[in-house]
Amino acid sequence: MFTENIIMIFPLVAYVGQHRAQYEVNPSAGVSRKDKKKKKKNKNKELDSLKHEIEMDEHRISLEELYNKLGTDPNSGLSPEQAQQIMERDGPNQLTPPKTIPEWVKFAKQMFGGFAILLWLGSILCFIAYGIQTVQTSDPAGDNLYLAIVLAGVVLITGAFSYFQEARSTRIMDSFKNMVPQHFRTFYSFAITLSWCAGQKLNVKAEELVCGDVIECKFGDRVPADIRVISAHGFKVDNSSLTGESEPQTRTPEYTHENPLETRNLAFFSTNAVEGTCRGVVIRVGDNTVMGRIANLASGLEVGDTPIAREISHFIHIITGVAVFFGILFFVIAFLMGYNWLDAVIFLIGIIVANVPEGLLATVTVCLTLTAKRMARKNCLVKNLEAVETLGSTSTICSDKTGTLTQNRMTVTHAWYDNRIIEIDIRDDRTQNSGENSEPTWKALTRVAMLCNRAEFKVGQENVPILKRECNGDASESALLKFAEMAVGKVTEYRSRNKKLIEIPFNSTNKYQVSIHETEDPKDHRYLLVMKGAPERIIDCCSTALVNGEEQPMDEDFKEAFSTAYLELGGLGERVLGFCDLLLPADRFPPGFNFDPEGPNFPITGLRFVGLLSMIDPPRAAVPDAVTRCRSAGIKVIMVTGDHPITAKAIAKGVGIISEGSQTVEDIAAERGSREAKAAVIHGGDLRNMSPAQIDDVLRNHSEIVFARTSPQQKLLIVEGCQRQGQIVAVTGDGVNDSPALKKADIGVAMGIAGSDVSKQAADMILLDDNFASIVTGVEEGRLIFDNLKKTIAYTLTSNIPELTPFLMYIVMNIPLPLGTIAILCIDLGTDMLPSISLAYETAESDIMKRAPRNPAKDKLVNERMISRSYGQIGMIEAMGAFFTYFVVMGENGFWWDRLIGLRSEWDSKAINSLEDSYGQEWISLLGPTAMEGGGSGESMRNEPSAFVLESESLFGLNLVQMLILMD
Repeated sequence: MFTENIIMIFPLVAYVGQHRAQYEVNPSAGVSRKDKKKKKKNKNKELDSLKHEIEMDEHRISLEELYNKLGTDPNSGLSPEQAQQIMERDGPNQLTPPKTIPEWVKFAKQMFGGFAILLWLGSILCFIAYGIQTVQTSDPAGDNLYLAIVLAGVVLITGAFSYFQEARSTRIMDSFKNMVPQHFRTFYSFAITLSWCAGQKLNVKAEELVCGDVIECKFGDRVPADIRVISAHGFKVDNSSLTGESEPQTRTPEYTHENPLETRNLAFFSTNAVEGTCRGVVIRVGDNTVMGRIANLASGLEVGDTPIAREISHFIHIITGVAVFFGILFFVIAFLMGYNWLDAVIFLIGIIVANVPEGLLATVTVCLTLTAKRMARKNCLVKNLEAVETLGSTSTICSDKTGTLTQNRMTVTHAWYDNRIIEIDIRDDRTQNSGENSEPTWKALTRVAMLCNRAEFKVGQENVPILKRECNGDASESALLKFAEMAVGKVTEYRSRNKKLIEIPFNSTNKYQVSIHETEDPKDHRYLLVMKGAPERIIDCCSTALVNGEEQPMDEDFKEAFSTAYLELGGLGERVLGFCDLLLPADRFPPGFNFDPEGPNFPITGLRFVGLLSMIDPPRAAVPDAVTRCRSAGIKVIMVTGDHPITAKAIAKGVGIISEGSQTVEDIAAERGSREAKAAVIHGGDLRNMSPAQIDDVLRNHSEIVFARTSPQQKLLIVEGCQRQGQIVAVTGDGVNDSPALKKADIGVAMGIAGSDVSKQAADMILLDDNFASIVTGVEEGRLIFDNLKKTIAYTLTSNIPELTPFLMYIVMNIPLPLGTIAILCIDLGTDMLPSISLAYETAESDIMKRAPRNPAKDKLVNERMISRSYGQIGMIEAMGAFFTYFVVMGENGFWWDRLIGLRSEWDSKAINSLEDSYGQEWISLLGPTAMEGGGSGESMRNEPSAFVLESESLFGLNLVQMLILMD
């Protein structure tokens, strides 16, 4: 009900100036390098401390000790003077806003990052070459100037394009501060009174709360700070965004667990109160709250380069190495041939610039953008273009359970009555009840589920499928309401005909809920008592059972059957509730009887047992197939959840993360040792005591892993452990507790519908439909773009040799320049662009999701094999074909090859110089088969060789006709 109200964890609220100024230190204008190192070291130390489990004792000590520690009183709270002093010491109750990257920094990153550096270098060298030519001659050629301007323009245009593309996909939501409730009731005492026994209630802003304040919290509120519960009446909070638990958690004054996240006497900042009321004392505020620690942990993590960024960096190193090698080589050759050193420097610059693929940056940017748009149509919104390929490189997926693998709605899945278990139909498309079951016990069971229930459907949802309808009420009661609507129908009308008189709400002491109703039978004036609750408590309240329509005494055989069914349903990871009823005798409870829920004047024992219902947050329908596809693609899927291990294990088996028949560590450890187990379910309590080496051992030796009851810090440690194994890790999540892991992962994937804003902020990709199956689609698209980028780069690099060799022949053989700078620019940024971009539309090979994930250490975007093939084979063939045409055309015009050698200095006739275009025309025509070959690497070439040959031959025929026309 309140999931949509959970807003981002980083509220961008300005600090209260008068308090903040007293303890905030202004940084000095000049900071030494030593101070910077020390600051960085302190930051790393603070970050390491945040990664450790929360250490606090406020939940363990008695309330009296806590009051003394905080200097407060449970009845009167703090005095205004005390509150002011604590505020000055601790600051206001709000989270430190994260450091945001200025827009100009984001823009500069696009302009000067990755491949753009190479183009800027080329542009600068061209400006230098033009400057040298200007010194040498009064009328220098403008080719280098044009090339320098064009290279700079390419970087500016593509950089601006990338910046605006990412800005559109990553608009930051400005709803951070809505996380903190604006006002709360608190108790203050005033020193001006002489004597008093209780403080006065005041409304104060949540940001003004300090440790020691005593507050009230009720249904519908958001908890304004970490509090220790003093008293509670049916108080429940939604911890799903903090711990991943799908059900609301009961809060009571009792200390129940060593772990602060699991004990019942603490309620945490920003969690929602979904039921009851509570009175508590504030124990932590602002950045010191559990949420504050998670916020600081997520914002403090440093994110490394994406795999595609590392590949581009590797590519730049290769191209730079090749360019510098050839540049220096021919600088030496030119110097030895008698050129002066200025000419040799110009040749050096020309060779280096000739190796720079001017159009490749724009091509790669457009290809990534096209893929991002294609993924968006498939419900995968990419915030960072580089993340498009990262998902394709993923080798491990660490997935949250609630809302990602499951539907994030409790659903009744099994019923036990008449000594048998039946499975409930939970199809999403049902809008009406089935009305098929007329068994007396079934009717009695559904009647209790309808009446002993406080949940209600929201108005105007009659045509919405029952399981998708929104309800007012907690998750369990909403599930029972939907079950009853599907089983019987018209629950609201039925309740109006069976009016509720009184009710005893569920509490942790009784573990049951009771209500008494009038019945719709005009001939029967007896009142109906209905009860539901914990099965062991319900069975104790019953003396008879309804079996096959007959009421029978509760004997040992029935109790044994009950225990067997209870254990079986509980073993499925489902929450089980028991149901019973009793028609109150009219002689003892006549019409108009005054029932008293406070001191019950009606029986709560000797009731009639009718059955059990079990519920679970069921898996999404498409998840099992998606997990199977991940397995076939060599991707390891790990469940990381804050939920109970039994529930997590049941869901993991249901979706295929743990294979059918797989035994977990605890199942076979006694037989053969823990390492022999294929599957492992690791409890967060055990994980807390593990060293990094032990975590690595678990990840290395088990292929099917479930981590349950994990804290946000532990999720982060799991991700770091996977990355130590050399894995490319994707993390999915929707809660605040997932944000550190989402930030640390190679690619974080947040849920677009149910996800909190902080998870969306920390992630690189957002699933618009909250469906795990969409991730698999994204993996396929990521693998496809990597394959297509390899084809695009291979195709683009083949033009380097045909562009380079004319310049070399121009230097070495002193022939007229076959291909000018302007022509090269027209080819690289004109005729080359569209064919290379078209390769982004190549369809995937049939085995793309059957291959193992690529090994980043071996499977590079650009490797030695591609360079040798592009430069040494295809590039040389193109260059030879182009030179053949060049010499033929020149010969047809009277300049045979022996006359061309040494003719460069005399080549000044515009009529003759116009013939240089013959080289470019034939080379461009040769690029067609190259593009076709580049687009057909792999299986498509093997399956359709005849088509490739026919198309190549027809294209070669067209090229031959073009050559003949040119020669005429």
